[in-house]
Amino acid sequence: MRYIFDLHQMMLKNNIILVYEGEFTQEITKSVLAMAERNMDSVGEESTIKRKVFNVMVECLQNIVKYSEEYVTEEKRSNTAIFMIGKFDDSYVITSGNPIKDETVAELQNKLEQINSLDKDGLKNLYKDIIKSSTGLTEKGGAGLGFVDMARKSGQPLEYSFENMGNGLSFFSLKVTISRV
Repeated sequence: MRYIFDLHQMMLKNNIILVYEGEFTQEITKSVLAMAERNMDSVGEESTIKRKVFNVMVECLQNIVKYSEEYVTEEKRSNTAIFMIGKFDDSYVITSGNPIKDETVAELQNKLEQINSLDKDGLKNLYKDIIKSSTGLTEKGGAGLGFVDMARKSGQPLEYSFENMGNGLSFFSLKVTISRV
């Protein structure tokens, strides 16, 4: 039972105010968003900050629902991912993680590097360019608009990593920081 205490301590240390790990559906996404909104309302968060946080949360959760891949362990088949929000004095940190196909890693990494290389005006222009053209759509319908929007809302580079899971999958982790000041 020590792991419960250790998990609690880790969440306190990292200022985690909400965490969900499991299968993501539209209903679960709605519930997670509602819990986060109640949490921000209860502490009287500014409406401009709430909008930014909410927008980034929606994009992260939609990415999980659309792009998370099922994987098989020795025990079972699973389609689980993780979503967390941390609240600090000067920022909110929104983190998500889900399995993706190895074959999509290079393209996703290139998109994220491109987004992170742009300034505010560059992001605005990229956003407009993606909307104007239908090129860049993936087989699941995305064009990377969500990542561009997250970078625009946060005003900071998107942090990410890919961990090899074997069986043709990698675990994609994304961290978006939104300033409260």
